[in-house]
Amino acid sequence: MKLKDTIHRDLYKHLFIVVLVLLCVFSSARVTGAQMADVFNNLDQMGIFLQRFLSPDWSYIPKIIEPMLKTIKMSVVGTTLGVVFAVPFAFLATTVVTRNFFVTTIIRFLMSIVRTIPNLLLAALFVAMFGIGEFTGVLTIAVFTFGMVSQLVYEAIETIDHGPIEAAESVGSTKTQIAFWSIAPQISHQIASYSLYAFEVNIRASTILGYVGAGGIGVILNSSLSLMRYDRVSIIILAILVVVITIDWISEIIRKRLV
Repeated sequence: MKLKDTIHRDLYKHLFIVVLVLLCVFSSARVTGAQMADVFNNLDQMGIFLQRFLSPDWSYIPKIIEPMLKTIKMSVVGTTLGVVFAVPFAFLATTVVTRNFFVTTIIRFLMSIVRTIPNLLLAALFVAMFGIGEFTGVLTIAVFTFGMVSQLVYEAIETIDHGPIEAAESVGSTKTQIAFWSIAPQISHQIASYSLYAFEVNIRASTILGYVGAGGIGVILNSSLSLMRYDRVSIIILAILVVVITIDWISEIIRKRLV
C-alpha cells in the first residue's frame, strides 16, 4: 500500500470521528435544550450574583464553625469505619489469603457493587432509612470509603512479595498468622496512605452530602443558596476551601514521611 493511500485513509477515519463527535454534541444539546444564547441573556443575573458573592458577610463566620467541625468529625468517623471494614474484606478477596475461588469471587463482586454506587445516592438511601442528620452522613462516608479502600488494598496485596508468605507456610503458620506477620507489614504504609487519601476525598464529598440531608456544612450551604444569600455562600465556600487545603497539606506531609 502506498504512503499516500495510507495518509488518505487515516485522514478519512479522523474526519469521520470528528463528524461523529460533533453530531453527538449537537444532538445532545438539542435534546437538552442547551443554548449559548442563554448565557448572554442572563448576564444581568450573573452580575447581581457576583456583586453579592464578592461582598461576603464576615459576621456569618461564627455560625459556620460548628457545621464545619461536624463535617470534619463526620469524615473522621466515616473514614475510620470504612477502613476498618475494608481491610479485612480486601484480605479475604485476594487469592493470596483465600484459596477458595467461590469466596473470593463473591467478595470481589460485593466490593464492586459498593464501589459503583455514587455517594449522593447512598446518602439519599440512608436519609430515607435513618432520617436527616450527621449519622446518615457518617454511614454514607463509611460505605463510600469501604468501596474505595477495599479495592486499593486488594490490589496492593496482589502485588506483594510472596517470599515471606512461603516461608511462613513452610513452618505451618495459619492463614491469620500469615495475614498479620507476612502480608500486613508489607502493605501497612500503603493502607495508611490510602486512608489519608480517602479522608481528603471524604472532606470534599461531605460538603455536598448536606444537599440531601446528610448533615454538616452542606446543609447551611444549601439553605443559603435557596435564600439567595450569596454573601453567606461566599463565606461558606471560603471556609470549605481553607479546610480542604489545610487537610491536603497536612496529609501530603504525612504521606511523604510514610514513604
